[in-house]
Amino acid sequence: MARRPLVSARDLATPYASVTTDESANAAIRLLTEHSLPALLVVDGHGMPYAVVPVSELVRQLVPEPALDDPLRAAVLRDEPSERLAASLEEQTVGDWLPRRGFGPRCVGPDATAAQIAAVMARRRIPLVPVVEQVDDKEARMLGVVSATAVMRYLITPSDSADRR
Repeated sequence: MARRPLVSARDLATPYASVTTDESANAAIRLLTEHSLPALLVVDGHGMPYAVVPVSELVRQLVPEPALDDPLRAAVLRDEPSERLAASLEEQTVGDWLPRRGFGPRCVGPDATAAQIAAVMARRRIPLVPVVEQVDDKEARMLGVVSATAVMRYLITPSDSADRR
């Protein structure tokens, strides 16, 4: 059986839509819902990863605290769109709206293997990992992100398959 060639993060990375911390929370929600994204990629002013937040954590931000403590309390909440919530999210920036717990990005370099990327995803419970290349001592650039589906596809695809992305 032929050994399949190893792929690197550079090979698996693809472009991914992002927002900055200064954009409105509503803009972030529109981006997520219009593109069915699994996570919000937030970048800083230089286009570098600032946070990767799974959609499930962002949904949590929309649920009143009492319902988080006891999901049965959610039964009394109205499921219809809330103009007040929408207005509140329009006034908040992404930076204000992000969960306060650690969602700072865990990036990998372009030479990381699929197994290394999978380990980062599993440990951080995130569906994508930014790939960052160090250009020189002072400059880096984001090459894209590797999604959990790309890693899974690569890890389970037989070695004779040509397309792994």
